[in-house]
Amino acid sequence: MDKKIRIGVVVFPGSNCDQDMVDALSAFGNTEVFKLWHKNQNLEQADLIVLPGGFSYGDYLRSGAIARFSPIMEQVSRFAEQGGKVLGVCNGFQILCEAGLLPGALLHNESHQFICENVYIKPANHETAITAELEKDAPLCIPIAHGEGRFFTDAETLSSMKANHQILFTYCSKNGTYANPNGSMEAIAGVCNAQHNVFGMMPHPERAAHHDLGNTDGNKILASLLHHLFDSVPAI
Repeated sequence: MDKKIRIGVVVFPGSNCDQDMVDALSAFGNTEVFKLWHKNQNLEQADLIVLPGGFSYGDYLRSGAIARFSPIMEQVSRFAEQGGKVLGVCNGFQILCEAGLLPGALLHNESHQFICENVYIKPANHETAITAELEKDAPLCIPIAHGEGRFFTDAETLSSMKANHQILFTYCSKNGTYANPNGSMEAIAGVCNAQHNVFGMMPHPERAAHHDLGNTDGNKILASLLHHLFDSVPAI
């Protein structure tokens, strides 16, 4: 039997998408998914660390600003710096930006309102693990649920990110034309670090990963990440 891919899903006070993520990743046949409490100082030999969505510490100060100081984040940072694979979704994306593991910041939505709806995104490139196996220019229906999801960075950083294929996803309409539900710079919905081993996205693929939900587009994103990184995870 092939060695199972060990995936640790970090749980912060206020996380509410951790079980959804565990369920979505456990559906892949060669994964062993477990939760890691934010006070843990041991990543338990995980091959992939996932920071899920929610409202860590009630989103006080700024979303993710307190969680980035949780004890486990020192280990996550060291893991990432050594080439370990990390995925942050929604609040997890915010935490990774606050921790300096991803470029840019997530600001209040342009409308200054919480947005919870199905949106469409498409891969901005196919040079990263999370986008490599996605169909080119094919919109994916993935829900968002955030009040601070407007991606922003300075012009120099944005230029460098483009040159290094660090923009993962952009928002779009159902037919692939321009759309921007939260006012993100250039409609950016997800980014990665310069080394392409830390990934962040505001839309929730784990909420679009089961036939009972009427949508399995999220599985395509998770499958691309797992297949490309580990080359041994069978499709659901």
